[in-house]
Formats: sequence, C-alpha cells, structure tokens
Amino acid sequence: MPQQIKYLFGLAIALIIIFFIVRHYLMSPSFGLFGHYRAASLKTVVSQEIKYAGEIACTECHDDIFTLKEKSYHRGVACEVCHSPAYAHTQDPSEHKPPAPRKRAYCPLCHGYNPTRPTGFPQIDPVTHNPGNPCISCHNPHDPTPPVTPQGCEPCHTQIARTKIVSPHAPLPCTQCHIAKEEHKLNPRVALPSKPRNREFCGQCHSQEAESSPEIPRVDMKSHYSGFLCWECHYPHHPEARLKKEE
Repeated sequence: MPQQIKYLFGLAIALIIIFFIVRHYLMSPSFGLFGHYRAASLKTVVSQEIKYAGEIACTECHDDIFTLKEKSYHRGVACEVCHSPAYAHTQDPSEHKPPAPRKRAYCPLCHGYNPTRPTGFPQIDPVTHNPGNPCISCHNPHDPTPPVTPQGCEPCHTQIARTKIVSPHAPLPCTQCHIAKEEHKLNPRVALPSKPRNREFCGQCHSQEAESSPEIPRVDMKSHYSGFLCWECHYPHHPEARLKKEE
C-alpha cells in the first residue's frame, strides 16, 4: 500500500474519532429518548402561546361552510390562511372575532397575474378586472367558482393575450386556431385544447391561393421552407417574431 494512502487512512480514522468525541459532549442527553430529536424541546414547544386552532376546530361550529368549501377549488386552503390564527376565537367566540378579508387587495395575493404560476391557475389583472369592486361581490370565497363562466381565454392566458393583441393576429379569435371544450375551463390540464398540426392550416390564410383578405402576407407553400412547420419560424401569437434562417 502506498505511503500516501496510509497517511490518508490514518487521518480519516482520526477525524472519525474526533467527531464522536465532539458529538458525545455536544449532543443533548435527551436526544433520541422519544425519537430522532431532542426530547427536552417538547417543553419549549408546549410553553409557546397557542395561536392556531386548526381546521378541525373550525368544522365543529361551521360545518355548513366546511361542506361547501370541501367541494370547491379552495378545499386545500386552510381556514386560517384567510381568517388569521383563530385559537382565541375557539375559546371565546363572542370576544374574539376572526377577521374576514373584504378588501380587493387580498385575493390578488394569489390570483393576481404572475407568469410563473401553473398553467390554468385562475389569474386576473387587478387593474382591469372589474376595477373598484371587491372580489367577494362576485365570488364566494368558500366556493370561488365564478357565478358566470368567464368568456374568452384571457383570464387564464393573460400573457398570450397581451402578446397577441399587438400583433397582426389580434383580430383572430382564439377559436380560429384552437378548439376548446367547455370542460377545459374547469379542468384545463385534463381537457386540453386542440392545436394546428400541419402547414396547410396556416396556408388557409397565407398561401397564394387562399381566399383571404389581400393585405394578409402570402407565401408559396410549395417552395417556402417546405420541410418545416410554420410555427418553427413564426410565433403564432405574434407572427412578426421569427427565427432567422440563412437563405
């Protein structure tokens, strides 16, 4: 065995011995008594003031609201997320009333438009979406399904809508290229809308033979990059933007 390996092996053994010595003097005597944690910490935790009651405590008096909420999109949101810690309320309901958010600024904390949120998560632009009206004037927080199904795609696809509105495709409705079933509004990830699959779809408007408005850009579908799909070079929601290719 090389001499260097012997030195490294001896150093490793020394470090392991030092580790167990330090661990012996620094580890709490109560560690591992009940599990892989310091048992004495239970006294510290128990001594803290109780603030949260937990959702089960809310159901004891508000079972009707809990039943409504359990079937809604907010079923995963705990009561105290919106109503603040409610332990004091459970001890003396008449003296301690939990707050109920009624101002418009509260709901956009989760539902204000943010492109990093999951696709299909309900989002709105607070500036343009029914400005001045509290959210609860149209939506029941315990069952936030809109009383009227939102028209159009913009409520969930705001970023695409803003891009498309300044492009030549702005006059085209989304249903010109996509077919979305009614279920898509309720289960967007399950009922996905259709998308064009071939060059001929774009050629309905942009081929030289198309019976469309004369101001629409035309191409010869047979010679214009025939080996590519149109959206490999052109972004459909803003078709001026395209990848540069060498002629």
